[in-house]
Amino acid sequence: MTISGGEFNYIRGLVRDHSALLLEPGKEYLVESRLSSVVQQEGFSSFQGMVESLRSAPFGELHRKVIEAMANNETLFFRDARAFAMLKNTLIPKLLAARSRERSLNVWCAACSSGQEPYSIAMMLRELVPVASWNLRIVGSDLSRDILDRARAGRYSQLEVNRGLPAHLLVKYFERDRGGWTLRPIVRDMVEFRQINLIAPWPRLPPMDLVLLRNVLIYVDPDTKKSILRRVGRLLAPGGHMLLGAAETTTNADAAFESVTIDGATCFRVK
Repeated sequence: MTISGGEFNYIRGLVRDHSALLLEPGKEYLVESRLSSVVQQEGFSSFQGMVESLRSAPFGELHRKVIEAMANNETLFFRDARAFAMLKNTLIPKLLAARSRERSLNVWCAACSSGQEPYSIAMMLRELVPVASWNLRIVGSDLSRDILDRARAGRYSQLEVNRGLPAHLLVKYFERDRGGWTLRPIVRDMVEFRQINLIAPWPRLPPMDLVLLRNVLIYVDPDTKKSILRRVGRLLAPGGHMLLGAAETTTNADAAFESVTIDGATCFRVK
């Protein structure tokens, strides 16, 4: 199933306008691979039929399915070992010490896909503090309703738990389930999942001590990057930090942030 140049350009515009994700020219193969199943599931015989339907109707469920299918849902447990070692050994203990009087800590994992990142944070916190005596709020958000349903279920295949999850945490926090693994409620219940489109108005969120916004900004245009960073900066609590992907930076995007290198990993804080 192939897509024409005009159909590709329509999809590019739709995705850009409603998610800020950029599809560069030459990415027709990516659209074909991610949307062929949507074309078939919705009963169309070709991209042409689906695009004609999208063009002729007000924004609705089909538009949402197309946009969400184009999102990059790549994730894994404890992704980027250096960054998570820094969080475990230095940054999160520092934040916990700073919040020891109120015994409260807020974390937001934006664009969390199927949940491995916020669950990694939850397991880490369970290893670091007596969670029953703390008010720990972990928010995981994503654009896609379907991927968030997967995240809430907390069920992962053998391949998914093999990617980054230490064996002792698998044994401690997961139960074997019909050929896969399901997180125990003591971890699953620590994470609140919410549908948030980063370029739309955000719901009310508490001041955040830690924001993980990893591998998102590389897919958006410079103006959108500046807008998102400005809003994150306003959301961070005093002393809060933001963690980006290894290839991402605030340089030339938001002068309010400064980079800090801790244990060989880089994070960001408001000056």
